[in-house]
Order: sequence, then C-alpha cells, then structure tokens
Amino acid sequence: MHQTLLFLHLAAGSVWVGGHLVLAVSLLPEAMAKRDPDLVRGFERIYERIGLPAMAVQVVTGLWLASLLRPEIASWTDWSDPVALTICLKLACLAATIGLAVHARLSIIPRLDAARLPMLGAHIVAVTALALAFVWLGLAFRYGGV
Repeated sequence: MHQTLLFLHLAAGSVWVGGHLVLAVSLLPEAMAKRDPDLVRGFERIYERIGLPAMAVQVVTGLWLASLLRPEIASWTDWSDPVALTICLKLACLAATIGLAVHARLSIIPRLDAARLPMLGAHIVAVTALALAFVWLGLAFRYGGV
C-alpha cells in the first residue's frame, strides 16, 4: 500500500511541478514580453484539467503517507522530530499555495489585463517555488526529515 500511495503522490507531484515550471520558465516570460495575458489564460484553461486533480491526489496521498509515518496527528507539531517538522513544512507550503491560488482566482484573474499580469506573474513564480519546496521536503523524508 505504501508503495502505491508514494507512486500516486510522486506522479501527481510530477504533473503539478512540471506544469508550473513550464508556465513560469517558458510561457510567463513570453506573456510578460508581449504583455499578453491571454497566453497565460490559455495555458491555465488547459492545465487546470490535470493540475487541480493532481494537487487533490497529492493532498490525499500526502496526508495518508504522513499518517503512516506519524499516526498521531498531534505528533505532527513536535518540531523536535525531523519527520514531524517536515510534515509541518509541507503543510505550510500547502497552505501558502492555497492562499496564493485563492487570491489569484478571486482578485487577479477576474480582472486580468496587461497591467495586472506582473502580479499574476509573481503568484506563478511563488507557486512554482513552493512546488519545488514540496519536492525538496519530500526528498527529505528519505533522509529522516529536515
């Protein structure tokens, strides 16, 4: 069971991180240079179909895997335990990612134009950095946590 959960978690993470890297490194610079928010809108419209389900799979499998490592959820807040600290840091990355996504969805995207594109770009870069932090923290589990 653990191996299957980990596979699903890693596969979904690949979709999430890969999509955001393509967006941040390839599409966003072009959109910024052309001042064309439609390039980002088009990508988001297509990517959301696989990106959001991938994040949902990551959340479910991540919580499940965390509960296998530390069955007592209350123990996740014991920052003297490197594994518990890693779980907390991953949860903090998740909270930040959700916060950025909600802010973008409610405040930026409905009125997205060339003038607001840099703010959306900052969100994209931040979410991509958080996605890479998820990967680094996930790797830390292999070595006993952070």
